Amino acid sequence: MTQGRPEKLWEPSAELVERSRLREYMRWLEAERGLKLGSYDELWRWSVSDLDAFWASIWDFFEVEADGSYEHALGNRTMPGAEWFAGTSLNYAEHVFAGRDDAAETAILHASELRELRELSWGELRDQVAATAAGLRALGVERGDRVVAYMPNIPEAIVAFLATASIGAIWSSCSPDFGPASVTDRFAQIEPKVLFAVDGYRYSGKDFDRRDTLAELREAMPSLRRTVVLPYLDPAPDLSALRDAMTWGELQASGDGTDLRFERVPFDQPLWVLYSSGTTGLPKAIVQSQGGILLEHLKKLNLHVDAHRGDRLFWFTTTGWMMWNFLVSGLLTRAAIVLYDGNPGHPDMGVLWDLAERAGVTTFGTSASYIAACIKAEVEPGAGRDLSRLKAVGSTGSPLSPESFDWIYEHLGADTWLFSTSGGTDLCTAFVGGVPLLPVYRGELQARALGAAVEAWNEDGHAVTGEVGELVVTEPMPSMPVFFWGDDEEQSRYRASYFDHYPGVWRHGDWLEITSRGTAVIYGRSDSTINRSGIRMGTSEIYRAVLGLDEVVDALVVDIPKPGTEGWMPLFVVLREGAALDDELRGEIARRVRAQCSPRHVPDAVYEIAEVPRTLSGKALEVPVKRILMGTPPEQAASRDSLANPAALDWFTEFAAAM
Repeated sequence: MTQGRPEKLWEPSAELVERSRLREYMRWLEAERGLKLGSYDELWRWSVSDLDAFWASIWDFFEVEADGSYEHALGNRTMPGAEWFAGTSLNYAEHVFAGRDDAAETAILHASELRELRELSWGELRDQVAATAAGLRALGVERGDRVVAYMPNIPEAIVAFLATASIGAIWSSCSPDFGPASVTDRFAQIEPKVLFAVDGYRYSGKDFDRRDTLAELREAMPSLRRTVVLPYLDPAPDLSALRDAMTWGELQASGDGTDLRFERVPFDQPLWVLYSSGTTGLPKAIVQSQGGILLEHLKKLNLHVDAHRGDRLFWFTTTGWMMWNFLVSGLLTRAAIVLYDGNPGHPDMGVLWDLAERAGVTTFGTSASYIAACIKAEVEPGAGRDLSRLKAVGSTGSPLSPESFDWIYEHLGADTWLFSTSGGTDLCTAFVGGVPLLPVYRGELQARALGAAVEAWNEDGHAVTGEVGELVVTEPMPSMPVFFWGDDEEQSRYRASYFDHYPGVWRHGDWLEITSRGTAVIYGRSDSTINRSGIRMGTSEIYRAVLGLDEVVDALVVDIPKPGTEGWMPLFVVLREGAALDDELRGEIARRVRAQCSPRHVPDAVYEIAEVPRTLSGKALEVPVKRILMGTPPEQAASRDSLANPAALDWFTEFAAAM
């Protein structure tokens, strides 16, 4: 729990506040709705207490185009099953292109290990989406059909997505570093009609041919009619061994010169399918709607990220993480978006900062683990680079340590707006995070997002302030899943994932503290909490203490219950090259945890490992490792194909066998 008032690191200038899109929205509320809300806290409280009026105002402020009309923005309020804007039909992709009259204006900037930095204009984007949509229609793709992509974070993936959405078909994507079994586990569930793919990709300077994998996917998914291959690694790949294949150029040519048109679909029509990490069993196929994502992302990217015309919004991601979908929705703002495909640490940890300079990035989005890696590598982003256009840094994926806050302000300057955010794939948004009107306090997220009725609940199910509790969402949000693909009629899997613990209330699975100032602190996953002598602590607090040591590069901690005792808490550390896990380092680890966390949370043992096992989206496998150490067979504890580094689990399997 936070102690006292932390240091204020940043406060928006009066000019920044007045030109923010959020202030523009508040002025609009006063003029159009007669609502004079003097502070962000007042605005947030109104947004979660009058959901109908709030979401209707988002609809009107952003001038959503739709057929039909609605009586209430929110009809049925039950979760799951909330009914939004019943009676309306719209199209997400239509709103991406709305008001884009200057065809020469930049829409996307992109670079990769295979491509130098290039730009794609709005006119070029429109033409390519129109041609791709016409090509898909020629292949028989209709409203409700599934189109999937095995592609990296490049413009062609966005073109394919927008073309799919324009038809009213349903999109899903995986990064090409996913293995064939992992891809099949995801895509086969939704029975796709068309697969977009690349022939291969480059990562860390090495080339990876994916044609054999494409052949495996084609045989594993009989629903596929066509595989559309983009020559990315090889300008003229041999596709003779791939059944029902055509090239990207052939598909584009079949629709060349066609006007872009949009199929308006019911508000709750699926837009895309995202997936849970799938560390055990099949990944959950999470379905989100055209209308729900449109409204949530209009709100989030404009009002909370504060994207303006002329801005360039970057977030490092792959197509297998929800942040890719979120970044694409940057096209719903007046800004351009910036893409990168490749290893963020190759040839060194400065590659993304180099891109930020070349692309004129104004908002640099990344993960907490990337910032921590920059600190360990002693990167100096501003040294020898002109980052004068950079005004904001966003971080997500895991809790951002206070030391990372310090590093950002030391190396990027006191005028930088640092917004740490927390949300999830489940809603494809952040419901706690950045607010351009508010100050930034060291180690804290600025506030709860508009329309997100987030609370911290204690064990009795009561909202608490200044205490750590379960992160819950007590009111519906439009981007909540409409269903899980393949679930039963009672939505049993969906209900079990979020609503079994508190019926009718979304339990997210994180530890959260809401401070008296309305800021927030995330303490990690509640299902991997360390409970020692009745004192619960999130793993992020232990990592913060341990990773403060120069010798420690990465860490993983678990709490193993043992009957008749308070349990066994081992800590596993990855050490910097040249460091040794000797008695002195073990003692320093114990001293730091005792001082910064509590004496009860000093590890019972410390072991050196080569790497921490992580999911493809970078999350540490705390629960699967715990299960392996408790005797669960490794194949039941985690699906290896869902991991970024599956061999990292082998050490724990051998360790458990020797225990």
